[in-house]
Amino acid sequence: MEFAHFSHIWAKPGMTPHARYEELWDELELCDELGFDYGFCVEHHFRPDESWISSPSLYAVGAGARTKRMRIGPMGYIVPLYHPLRLAEEIAIVDQMLGGRMECGLVPGINADYFRPFGLNYDLRKTPTLEFVDYMRAAYGETQPFSWDGENFHTDSALLAVMPVQRPHPPLWMMSRDPQTLEFCAEKGINPGYFLVYPRADAAPRYRVFLDNWQKAGHARKPKIAYCTLIYVDESDDKALDVALGRAARAYEGFLPLPAPGESFEERVTEHARKFIGRAEPGASEIMANVFNPDYLMQNELVYIGSPQTVIEKLRRTAEAGLFNVFLGEFNFSDLPADDVMRSIRLFGGKVMPALRGFEPF
Repeated sequence: MEFAHFSHIWAKPGMTPHARYEELWDELELCDELGFDYGFCVEHHFRPDESWISSPSLYAVGAGARTKRMRIGPMGYIVPLYHPLRLAEEIAIVDQMLGGRMECGLVPGINADYFRPFGLNYDLRKTPTLEFVDYMRAAYGETQPFSWDGENFHTDSALLAVMPVQRPHPPLWMMSRDPQTLEFCAEKGINPGYFLVYPRADAAPRYRVFLDNWQKAGHARKPKIAYCTLIYVDESDDKALDVALGRAARAYEGFLPLPAPGESFEERVTEHARKFIGRAEPGASEIMANVFNPDYLMQNELVYIGSPQTVIEKLRRTAEAGLFNVFLGEFNFSDLPADDVMRSIRLFGGKVMPALRGFEPF
């Protein structure tokens, strides 16, 4: 297995964005010393109460200045919000600034509220995201200047001033549980993954198909499949639960839309959960309806909270069930104190990771 420090860069009351970035870069510096493989962040927009990272490139470059070996990147760029040529230039420069340590996530975007202020159509987000993979490969290709004439993008004779260190490009990721996207990832050699809101029992059959398609495509390497959720490790189960479980049950409030006048918290949760029914995802709807229930989180092993041995056992069991071999741990959530976060990271890096390094879930 491989391991990542992951962050939504959630807003924290009483903390400035500057202080928040510095706090997370301190964590990444420790993760780098402990041998973590990756550091990832999201791209979110227009919710000062939720996430403070509209530019994952800047977060990655800042993190790169504080680390020496771990690989860093967005998970991922919301591709339809960018001009493709501008994004290709940016990825190349970030990879150079990181000395070839960039990992590059690409996503179509899950929130329509990110698209409206840009004057973009949320319903047309998927095909540009998929087309960008081949567009980027052309941009970094041997034929220079390059041109592109596709369904979504058109570029005439562009010559990039900077190429990425990694050729043909940094490793690509797409967090998705969509069968069509997973088929595309298997064909193109892209690492996929999913978040806690999608049940592992529902994900596993789709990822078995993905693994079959990956093998049929003839890729030389084994795929990486990521799973992302909250984690807190402490000296004992009781101490870990006392410190972190209540906070974990409050961590995802930013997933909910802002409240309408007079709307209760329970009504917001119910309405948001109903959206997943519209997407034919009843399992995800159930999780979203219960993601603020600490007992539900623990009973369904949706968060990893406990002693090192407890977390080792849970990760081993759920990775086999959910077919993931890269764990993206969100260590800094809710109002968890910084000292507790750093202790959790040290215990995870010092005791959990070594026990699972040689473990292969699939």
